[in-house]
Parts: sequence; structure tokens; C-alpha cells
Amino acid sequence: MKQLVITILGEDRSGLVEDISSTILNHHGNWLTSNLSHLAGHFAGIIEVTVPAEHQQELQDALYGLPQLEVRIETGAHELLDTPAEQLNFVITSNDRPGIIQELAGVLRHKGVNITHLNSKQQSAPNWGLPIFSAVATVTLPSGINKNEVVAALEAITSDLIVDIEDT
Repeated sequence: MKQLVITILGEDRSGLVEDISSTILNHHGNWLTSNLSHLAGHFAGIIEVTVPAEHQQELQDALYGLPQLEVRIETGAHELLDTPAEQLNFVITSNDRPGIIQELAGVLRHKGVNITHLNSKQQSAPNWGLPIFSAVATVTLPSGINKNEVVAALEAITSDLIVDIEDT
């Protein structure tokens, strides 16, 4: 079995996910994991698929042939770690401002933490006068680093930033 990571971008429309999933199924693929979003009138998706090696090319050709979509496909690679790394979900809330994602990513990189999944949004907070930034970041901690040390480093960015840890 081959593992594929597929990214798809195009104008959003009703039935798009059904078209993509039918294409994968009809060409012997198995949809494993995905992150699909509607952003500014566009569909943006990342999908992990497995497919028998003998059907990989036909699946790829069919996906590339989907109308009005930009499709990129990468072959997946599994890395086996000697010791399992600790995974956590950080729930982050702060007043929104330009550069907040860069600040968070910089602190995490400095601590050796890998971001494996990030969902963020801005929402209005009429009582506060500023929009609120919120994110859930799934991260992998390197061996020997304490989660509380990472939380403290993130919260040191600014006094209005709060980090909670959610069970994965």
C-alpha cells in the first residue's frame, strides 16, 4: 500500500467532497484522515489516502483530472521513532494582532516542539473592543522537555495570552 498526501484548492461548491471521495474510492483508494475548510469562498483540503501500488498512478491521474481544482500529491513517508513523543493539544486564546502565529511558531520552534496540526480563527469580542484570536495546536514535545515549560514560554509572549492543555 502506498500512502499519499493530497492537497486540493479550488472554488467551493456543493458536492465537491462527494466528488473527491468518489474519485478516491473508484480508484481503489482508502480515505484515512483529512482537514477540509471553506476559506473566503474557496475549498481547501488536505487528505491522507492509502492505495495499492498498482492503482497509485490511476488514482493520481483521476485526481489531477478533477475540474477547476488545483491538486498536489505527495507520497507519504512513515518515520518510526525509538521512543514515542508526547503529543498535546494547546488551546490558545489572546487578543488578535498581526504576527501572533509567527510569535507562537517561533517560541515552539525554539523549544524544539513540532506543530503537527493547527486550527486558528479570529472572532469578534464586542465587550473587549478587540478581536479575539483562538487556536488549537496539536504539538509533539521533544524528549526531555516539560509541557509546563512550553506553556510558560508561550504565555510570556504577552500578558493577554492564555494556554490551556486539552487531552488528545
